[in-house]
Amino acid sequence: MNATSPEAAAPGRIVLLTTSHRVAPGLLSWPAWQALRSADRVLCADGAHPQLPYLREAGIPVDEAAPTAQELIDACAGGRTVVVVATGEGEPALTDGLARLAGTGRVAMPELELLPASYDLPGARLLDLVQVMDRIRVECPWSSQQTHKGLAKYGIEEAYELVEAIEDGDRDELREELGDVLLQVVFHSRIAEEDPESPFSIDDVAGGIVTKLIHRHPHVFGDETATTPEEVKEHWLRTKAEEKRRESVTEGIPLGQPGLALAAKLASRVRTAGLEVPLPTGDGIGYELLAMAVRAEAAGVDPEAALRVAARAYRDAVRAAEGAPS
Repeated sequence: MNATSPEAAAPGRIVLLTTSHRVAPGLLSWPAWQALRSADRVLCADGAHPQLPYLREAGIPVDEAAPTAQELIDACAGGRTVVVVATGEGEPALTDGLARLAGTGRVAMPELELLPASYDLPGARLLDLVQVMDRIRVECPWSSQQTHKGLAKYGIEEAYELVEAIEDGDRDELREELGDVLLQVVFHSRIAEEDPESPFSIDDVAGGIVTKLIHRHPHVFGDETATTPEEVKEHWLRTKAEEKRRESVTEGIPLGQPGLALAAKLASRVRTAGLEVPLPTGDGIGYELLAMAVRAEAAGVDPEAALRVAARAYRDAVRAAEGAPS
């Protein structure tokens, strides 16, 4: 039957049904189920489409077919409704063909509807990252040989690049650097799965931080009350102390961090704990820098960030002296 014949006076309806591979198969929206059950015909070009077993289990017959645009229009003739369950690529050849036929003005086009049957939840693209990392770990000659120790330097480098993007105020750069930091987390988690003695996965990492956040926010998830940032910090420190059961406020402070940041962190722990600890005295600029870092922390200034700002100003001055653009 030709779409321009008298029998095709009612051109019908085409429903392109899209699904997300990030949502479990069979979990479709109610409008999608309505469209599938009321359709005169349901088509799918991919015989291995993950939705097909669930559709057939629900009593919906599905024809494995990849019609051309004209064949699909013909199938809709007489007011029929055809649902096309789209493959992962979204049927670009079919939609392009329909667009070309519609552009001719000589074909009675069916009603066209794009119906999303499932939607990604927030954070769903993280599943893509986990899958991509899994494949890279298996198939990439470089990535498959990496260890936690071998990647450690990249974690430090990416963290510094993230800080630089924040200080520059470059939104595009910030998004990219956040992705690089996230990659480090996923990469290390993937390596950890292979540990023969104490393996863990990205789900264990995420589960651990979720548990920690809930426990340290009793004013959000429990019966505690906090109305100021200071009260929130008090809750956080109290619950953290209960969890760690540390003997010293200095425990857990990484000594490998930059010197000014280390000094400021120590000063913050001392001040928060209400301790009176006199600064050590000695000769040399190190003790002077320590005193300055402690003074900056007490004033609410990050000495490491402050020094970077000053260093950038110094860099600009150097470039100006050289006659180079800043």
